Amino acid sequence: MPQPQTPIRCDDWRVVAAIIDHTLLKPETTAAQVELLCREAVFYGCASVFVHPAHLARAVSFLHGSPVLPGTPIGFPQGAVTTTVKCFEADEALRLGARELDMVLNVGALKAGDLTLVESEICALAELAHAGHAILKVILETPLLTTQEKQTACRICADAGADFVKTATGLVGGATVEDIALMKAAVGDRMRVKASGGIRTLAQLRALTMAGASRIGTSSSVAILTETGAPALAI
Repeated sequence: MPQPQTPIRCDDWRVVAAIIDHTLLKPETTAAQVELLCREAVFYGCASVFVHPAHLARAVSFLHGSPVLPGTPIGFPQGAVTTTVKCFEADEALRLGARELDMVLNVGALKAGDLTLVESEICALAELAHAGHAILKVILETPLLTTQEKQTACRICADAGADFVKTATGLVGGATVEDIALMKAAVGDRMRVKASGGIRTLAQLRALTMAGASRIGTSSSVAILTETGAPALAI
């Protein structure tokens, strides 16, 4: 197992914000909520904003000129669409200005042992993302996987050229310290690890980064940053 990482400075809200993907993926999300999400991300200096593809163009427009990167999920939430559909989604997202893509792995194919399909799909998405000057994170949906399946998925993601492995969508469970440590051990320095799903407190964020996560996906960003003493955004 890798040694625990040096903890980030949780007393500095700017450092904390810089590793957060500020996320809003509820089906009832409105345009006004997307604009507020982007305002918050720019104000605090988050790494990225993640919204549904239907809201991506609005987020890209709002974030233009800021260092905050626009991102969107691909094959969300189940990952069970065809590779062709995922590629179309990714191509459209990149055309709209996405700089980060979080793709849901085909969990059923992984569990069935169809590793060729799993790897070829990730390869295709990684090539598209990198050609579009974007990064690819692969959502493993860890709550549904055995330890061996998590390790296998991490190896495949690394071999296929993805940039991050990510725990979960948050719809069937969330990130755990144990999963982050396992994933970091599996990928080593070949990839980075993103923790996502159920992260609502500064204590959780700190523990997950110490276990190996270098990015945190959460819809509780403002609450977490408030714990660090960050100022409030004037509405």
